[in-house]
Amino acid sequence: MTRKALVALSGGVDSAVAAALLKDAGYEVTGIMMKIYGGDESTGSTRLRHGCYGPGESEDIEDARKVAETLGIRLEVFDLSQEYQATILEYFEAEYRAGRTPNPCVRCNQTIKLGALIDRAKASGLDFDFVTTGHYARVEYHPQSARYRLLRGLDRGKDQSYFLFRLSQEQLRIVRFPLGDLTKEEVREKAQRFGLTVADKPESQNFVSGGYRQLLGHGSEAGPILDESGRVLGIHPGIASFTIGQRHGLGLIGPEPRYVTAIDAERNAIIVGRRESLFRDVILVVGLNWISIERLDSGRETAAQIRSGAPAAAAWIEPLDTRQTRVTFKEPQVAPAPGQAVVFYEGDVVVGGGTLSNIIP
Repeated sequence: MTRKALVALSGGVDSAVAAALLKDAGYEVTGIMMKIYGGDESTGSTRLRHGCYGPGESEDIEDARKVAETLGIRLEVFDLSQEYQATILEYFEAEYRAGRTPNPCVRCNQTIKLGALIDRAKASGLDFDFVTTGHYARVEYHPQSARYRLLRGLDRGKDQSYFLFRLSQEQLRIVRFPLGDLTKEEVREKAQRFGLTVADKPESQNFVSGGYRQLLGHGSEAGPILDESGRVLGIHPGIASFTIGQRHGLGLIGPEPRYVTAIDAERNAIIVGRRESLFRDVILVVGLNWISIERLDSGRETAAQIRSGAPAAAAWIEPLDTRQTRVTFKEPQVAPAPGQAVVFYEGDVVVGGGTLSNIIP
């Protein structure tokens, strides 16, 4: 019996090649796509589109339809704009207004792309054996632990396991990542070979087209910019415009550059200091999801990655209780930001991860 696969298409080259590889391997493939943008489509185009959310979504849907037509597969588009608003956009705004730096892609992969979208596909009557996306990551079953494991993609420059660490064992059981063993160059070559119209399409670089501040609306109040001794140096337009480690946009004049070292939401204040003040060697992580292990019972050595563009750094992690893990880095790390994902690795294997809650002085 031919196995059935759902492929989450985005209108880009990666998911298109994932679908093509499965079709070429003899699977019965159905494309599914989520419509998440609830704004005015006339204000933008994918030619200027650098994010996964924003105007131009209709062009992405049309690109996905062309891919489906080329491959001879069915495409179903599901409107998840309300779910996306409630689960991603409201969280995104609330985190910035609380002085934290959110990671919407992590939450979207868990709750929308491999959550609500799959639930909607099931409710519509689509039958499938597994789900596929165009992420650069790998999944394997580990018999010794009887657990599914998430691994880095072989192309370290494109690896997206950092954004997938919140997936549950059930999600990992049904998902496949055909691009995990490929490089981006190989993916584009395959797109050309399959005759896909998106072979040379630029990829989304950000969460929001045109800049995230458009999502923050009004009501972000101006407040003081303070140095680390509490002296007022200037006025900021709203804490939602800043993140830890930021240097530009402060409007400060002085003999040396200043960086955002802390955000005090209660006082609506931005605290700035020298670059040396950005380095920390101990952080607390909450909202933990363990993948290669069932739970963290005792301390262990790992590598911890504190942002998507940073390398994982040697660290000792230990549970403080059932909801908090303390991370002690071998070498101080620059600008860990509350709200960001912290993902633990042992080699290519994702041990688990959580959300940075606090920085220990």
